[in-house]
Amino acid sequence: MPQEQPSSKHSFAKAWWLAAILLVVYDLITIALSYYLALVIRFETFRPDGFGGYAPGLLVTLKYFPVLCILVYFAFKLYNSIWRFASYHELMHCIYGTFLTIPFHYFLLTFGYGRMPLSYYVFGGGLQFGFLLFSRFVYRLLYLEFSNWRKRQLHGKKALQGMLIGAGAAGQVILRDISTSNLAEINIRCIIDDDSTKWGRTLDGIPIVGGRDDILKSVQHFGIDRIFLAIPTASREDQRDIINLCQETGCEIKTLPGIYQLANNEVSLTRMRDVQIEDLLGRPPIVVNTESIFANISNHVVLVTGGGGSIGSELCRQIAKHQPRLLIIFDIYENNAYDIQQELRRQHPDLNLKVLIGSVRDTHRVEQLFDLYHPEMVFHAAAHKHVPLMEESPCEAIKNNVLGTYKVAYAALTHGCRRFLLISTDKAVNPTNIMGASKRLCEMIIQTMDKVARTGDISVLPHVTSHEGSQRSTLALAPDAPHTEFVAVRFGNVLGSNGSVIPLFKKQIAEGGPVTVTHPDIIRYFMTIPEAVSLVLQSATYAKGGEIFVLDMGEPMKIDTLARNLIKLAGFKPDVDIKIQYTGLRPGEKLYEEKLMSEEGLKKTENKLIHIAQPIEMDTELFLRHLDELIAVSATNSEEIREVVQRAVPTYHPEKKGT
Repeated sequence: MPQEQPSSKHSFAKAWWLAAILLVVYDLITIALSYYLALVIRFETFRPDGFGGYAPGLLVTLKYFPVLCILVYFAFKLYNSIWRFASYHELMHCIYGTFLTIPFHYFLLTFGYGRMPLSYYVFGGGLQFGFLLFSRFVYRLLYLEFSNWRKRQLHGKKALQGMLIGAGAAGQVILRDISTSNLAEINIRCIIDDDSTKWGRTLDGIPIVGGRDDILKSVQHFGIDRIFLAIPTASREDQRDIINLCQETGCEIKTLPGIYQLANNEVSLTRMRDVQIEDLLGRPPIVVNTESIFANISNHVVLVTGGGGSIGSELCRQIAKHQPRLLIIFDIYENNAYDIQQELRRQHPDLNLKVLIGSVRDTHRVEQLFDLYHPEMVFHAAAHKHVPLMEESPCEAIKNNVLGTYKVAYAALTHGCRRFLLISTDKAVNPTNIMGASKRLCEMIIQTMDKVARTGDISVLPHVTSHEGSQRSTLALAPDAPHTEFVAVRFGNVLGSNGSVIPLFKKQIAEGGPVTVTHPDIIRYFMTIPEAVSLVLQSATYAKGGEIFVLDMGEPMKIDTLARNLIKLAGFKPDVDIKIQYTGLRPGEKLYEEKLMSEEGLKKTENKLIHIAQPIEMDTELFLRHLDELIAVSATNSEEIREVVQRAVPTYHPEKKGT
């Protein structure tokens, strides 16, 4: 049987100990040599008998002092640093390790032998420090010179020619990482920075050639292949503008996710990532009051319906960080539910988590859930969201979105849930498609439930047990039952969600195009999933019942611009490498989405990005009659469902398709 080879880990450990032993031997020799040379310098002779009678003192030094220094060096970890990465930290340890030993040396000789010349301590200590620095930093110097030599050899062959944008603290760290990394065959040729006082100067020998206006010219002049953005402190607007300029170069672009990395000393080459579409939103990152969210969720039982979806799963991630007593994930699709379950178990091993499979359309399953776990907060994210698909199956949109919302809200009301929050959409405003109309109906259900919760008389509500029909509830809320606060949060498209156009565009780009855009002028509001969910959680802290919260999503973006940016981020040229094809508006699709209906007004909250829409007065009794009709017609899968929806939602105008 062949002999087992030692592991690479064992080999590295062996090499480290060998290097440490060699350094100890070197230090013992050079410490003794330093003080011998100190007397040589003082008396200008190499002969000990010419040292003016101080040779016995030198002998005392040679016997004891080097060993004392080695112990001090060990205390300052001068034998286990990785010296090819030596920096300020290691330099300070060398200084402390050397000059702490000098007083020891003075007292050792004074009490063990007698006084020595002052020059002995000055020259000896200086030489000791010099020998120490030489041994520790000469390796780093030689390593850097070898790396630079390799890059010069690779210039024009394999090395990537790089540009660094940002001559600040983050840029300096990235530049150093590139210089010392074995994995990065990158030759940084120039640096860009908007601070004109830095122009014409150098950073680690690399010229700072100008500001953002010089990007295109410098890329061409230096033959740049890759651009590194190290500007985490720049505003989102500035970052967007610089990224747009970089996209025009056709170079690969790498960036740092955010300023928090600089604050946490997490800036490094390995943490740089590809530029993402979120970087082009051009607005400041959204900030929420995490303390109020924590107080709202901590030690409560929280239910998230549709918890495996893009919005629902992010809700679960952020809720898990705020220590709920129990987090319940309820979803019909077991694969998504399983994925978020495993993720939360890895990241939050102490989280009390329950994952349940079921449909919001199943009355008995919903009632069972509330009977067993008594959720105190419900985030209702379960819904059908694809506009074209719902146009083809309108009754399914009503069954799932409207009746599913009603059944969960009814269970929350009758089981004393403290707060119910509906995830709505800007497509609910003046809807031209059945999905948007179904979401408007959900908002109307929330407003109705809130009115009933305030009166305590639930006999007016139909108790929907199946799609075949309903009956009036015979229940009544107990006088001391908790008052359920029903609210809705309305926002636009979220980047990367299951219903977003982003995954479709990326797939089309990967297949070589064309990228299909319905209309060159179609615009949408966009927000990242974490941003949208953080505002949803913040909205829940403002809830008093009956509100429709409207999130400020900044300036809208053209879908055509979005598609072109994605093509550029993939390293292609729009209409050259990847064609853009306009297919025409789909059934029920509008050129733009509205945040408010004309009857609604906005009230401010503490967070300037969260507003409250003034509720539209509605006839509750009439709405409930329409709801009965919707239940009956959707159960038959009748094509008349659109007419029934129109009667229930006066702002729904399906005849305006494509406008």
